[in-house]
Amino acid sequence: MKRIVFMGTPEFAAYILKYMIVEGLNIVAVVTQPDKKVGRKQEIKFSEVKEVAIDNEIDVLQPINIMKEYDCITSYEPDIIVTAAYGQMIPMELIEFPKYKCINVHGSLLPKYRGGAPIHRAIKNGDKETGVTIMHMEKKMDSGDIISQESFAIKYEDTLLEVYDNMKKVGAKLLISTLPLIYDESINPQKQDADLVTYSPNVSREDEFLNFENSSLEIYNHVRAYNPFPNTCFKFNDKVFKVFKVIESEGIGTPGEILSSDKEGIEIACGINSIKLVEFQVPGKKRTTVDSYINGKNEFEKGKIIGG
Repeated sequence: MKRIVFMGTPEFAAYILKYMIVEGLNIVAVVTQPDKKVGRKQEIKFSEVKEVAIDNEIDVLQPINIMKEYDCITSYEPDIIVTAAYGQMIPMELIEFPKYKCINVHGSLLPKYRGGAPIHRAIKNGDKETGVTIMHMEKKMDSGDIISQESFAIKYEDTLLEVYDNMKKVGAKLLISTLPLIYDESINPQKQDADLVTYSPNVSREDEFLNFENSSLEIYNHVRAYNPFPNTCFKFNDKVFKVFKVIESEGIGTPGEILSSDKEGIEIACGINSIKLVEFQVPGKKRTTVDSYINGKNEFEKGKIIGG
């Protein structure tokens, strides 16, 4: 049975790891990011992948700088290394070490959306489909030859949560069906078309702010792309409000102008049409719906302008 080292950190990777374990693959070690201190008490938090590895009595490795600390991984003599959202650049010495090299499970249809936030970008851009790519790893991020791909639809109402959930399920199944083909050398990997390459860098704080100069559809896509993490927001009355859900409407006004404010929603004019704010969070308060908020103090007065 082939010896596999698995490298990953967040829940996406943890799901794939659990699927591999259920399928009976021989995972000899797991590599994940170092533990973090979180919260006011600075309590130690394990990555989701580490939790799965511990539960299944698999050795866990957590190099601080894998570019210099990879001997601990090669000592397991893997036949193949599988990565999924690991979180560090991997040295070529490690990529080239196993017989079947190092492969990556990436959440987009490469060469589209190389980088760390492909799901966010696909939804925000209004894509009707996305998918998973399994590829050989190279020195340059997400640039390796494509081994296999599978696509699935993005529905109009899907948020990041639904697409992410589909992505991990599709990715896990695709990996299991692809590994035997790699071992048999019955797949002819395809080089990525350099003319079709696009990028999806990690989401920055600035990316979270809504721009009401955009159309209602663009804002709707932006909100669902960042829900539940990291969420979108806007500035109003010197405060930052988080936004969880909006619906498209057909109001007309100056971008950012409050057109109405009632239990049906707080309607805000956009560059084209308008949106209605349905679920949001007032600074220092809990997440709320508009109908609950309207029963209390309502500072969203008609005619006021919301900042970008």
